[in-house]
Amino acid sequence: MDNQTPQESSPSPKQETLNCSNIIVGQKISPIKLERAKQLRRQMTQAEKILWQHLRANRLNGLHFRRQQIIDGFIVDFYCHSARLVVEVDGGIHKQQVEYDEERDRILSGRALRLLRIQNEEVMENLDRVLLCISQACCEKI
Repeated sequence: MDNQTPQESSPSPKQETLNCSNIIVGQKISPIKLERAKQLRRQMTQAEKILWQHLRANRLNGLHFRRQQIIDGFIVDFYCHSARLVVEVDGGIHKQQVEYDEERDRILSGRALRLLRIQNEEVMENLDRVLLCISQACCEKI
């Protein structure tokens, strides 16, 4: 960025997007963590891909979701900032990392975020119910 002050030029559309409150601001993100989040976006599980098709582009009640969002060093599957809701789609690996998930949930909850854990099977077998559950969680008072 040049040495211009905010009064000298109006922000570009990209800058305006960065200034909006749909992401967690003020956190330091390592290049390694950022690259890992990008990698996870490219390698989503089948259940994550299916759910993303219904969350992306504000398709669920106009709510804006981000995928593989970095929050306090953790990469969450889906995040809706306006509802302060983290949605995790859990597969078999989570049975092997219960303590890690509990610590992670504790830290995210300490940020006043709400967490919703959904099993892969639920997405694959009862997507309508999953979408209703997410929608209801987003509408709850924060």
